[in-house]
Amino acid sequence: MAEQDGWLNAAIGAVITIVFSFTGFSPLLGGGVAGYLHGGSRKRGAKVGAISGALAMIPAFLLMGFIATAFMAYATPNAMMPGGLELLIIFGMMLPIMFLWVIGLSAVGGYLGAYLSSKMQSKSGKNISADLDEDTESVSA
Repeated sequence: MAEQDGWLNAAIGAVITIVFSFTGFSPLLGGGVAGYLHGGSRKRGAKVGAISGALAMIPAFLLMGFIATAFMAYATPNAMMPGGLELLIIFGMMLPIMFLWVIGLSAVGGYLGAYLSSKMQSKSGKNISADLDEDTESVSA
């Protein structure tokens, strides 16, 4: 894939993250695929991987929102679940941590995927400068 298809590569990585969500390392795998497909520098690979993780979290947030809405719509004051406030506090703490965990693992996977892409392209004989980040300057003597 071309380097300009960042959103498409991130969406492909998000789909892979969701499909392999039964494993513990699916964000790493999805971010790695996104970074590998995107190519370029490792910094951009990490960014595409992080975007992939954020896109993969959208279905989880929608599902949790649906469950919370259904629970609140059908709960009556007389039929409130014991410990409901404690459960709300636990979910309120767990969701941001889960969000950061998935985005962090996806960014690491994107970094590793871009690194692997640059190594594969350099072994195939293509002339690329993917090992340099955008913010490094070349010094000419």
